[in-house]
Amino acid sequence: MKYIHLPMNVTKVLLLVALTALTGQALAGIRPGEIWPDTKGQHINAHGGGILRYKGTYYWFGEHKSEHTSNALVGINCYSSKDLRRWTPRGVALGVTDERGHDLERGCVMERPKVIYNERTRKFVMYFHLELKGHGYDAARYAVAVSNKPEGPYEYLYSSRSCPGILPLEFGPEEQVALDSLNIDDYKEWWTPQWRRAVAQGLIVKRDLQGGQMSRDMTLYVDTDGRAYHIFSSEENLTLHIAELTEDYLHHSGRYTRLSPVGHNEAPALFRHGDTYWMITSGCTGWAPNEARMFSAPSIWGPWTQHPTPCRGPKSEITFGGQSTYVLTLPDGRHIFMADIWRPKNPIDARYVWLPIDFEDGRPVIQWQSEWEL
Repeated sequence: MKYIHLPMNVTKVLLLVALTALTGQALAGIRPGEIWPDTKGQHINAHGGGILRYKGTYYWFGEHKSEHTSNALVGINCYSSKDLRRWTPRGVALGVTDERGHDLERGCVMERPKVIYNERTRKFVMYFHLELKGHGYDAARYAVAVSNKPEGPYEYLYSSRSCPGILPLEFGPEEQVALDSLNIDDYKEWWTPQWRRAVAQGLIVKRDLQGGQMSRDMTLYVDTDGRAYHIFSSEENLTLHIAELTEDYLHHSGRYTRLSPVGHNEAPALFRHGDTYWMITSGCTGWAPNEARMFSAPSIWGPWTQHPTPCRGPKSEITFGGQSTYVLTLPDGRHIFMADIWRPKNPIDARYVWLPIDFEDGRPVIQWQSEWEL
């Protein structure tokens, strides 16, 4: 048998042709803001999502959006991939129910699902922001579900507000004296200097102390020591909370801290690079995009320092038209910034912005690229 040695460029072309024939789609790079077909040719429907890597496979979980509403009519979808480019639909990981009064009744709000794996219990644990059907955004709860398989199906466990009856770690005797002096009825007018100062001192923490702190836009983070954390917008979206989870990842341990009181941040995305923790967030402007914020800390417990936006390039002042949802850290230490371009008039058409994170002078930089390769 004779072997024909082809030039390297010809070999690459033939390999691409062969792979394209096998997958049924062109092997384009990642194209932020464009339609992203799955392996069946349908635009990926996993919005506000996050990624779990397990045994060499990536699992993308996100909100199933419909054409005319962002309320949950289906539930939370799952997709899997080996290369982060071609995604295979794995079905509904956690679905809604038609049972009246159930937390997950069809028409509720299920947002920003994230899944982490617990090596001790060998369970996959999902958290998401939950609002009850017909109650607007008043419930402000987090919800928890578990599964024995990464793709699910997930068993719904419960929903709750955070840490009822417990004050943040930084509230020592002096902070508690200030807290005791606050009365919510004295601050009916918002956004005044007096009101801002009171909120920073814990006005809304005190208001919600017995029932638990509000939990809306969120992410999860597992540190190198295996401890897991739930990061979410609280206090009427005015302050971010970082809450430690129990060893089984199913509950809050009771230890939590506040980040940027009265900063009005949501859409947190946390990652670690070396010995520094970084968090990218957005402001609160509804469905409209705004300028990304960035914070850093030497410990997940702080102190946190705010920095200018990491975004560079066209529309960087509005985060390229998107809103942060997650930062994926690859096995080689690289990071990918994930964001959503919302389409409230046609939610199912919402797009994805994935971009690599570089570092300049030790700080993250996200440069716009219309197409890029992993």
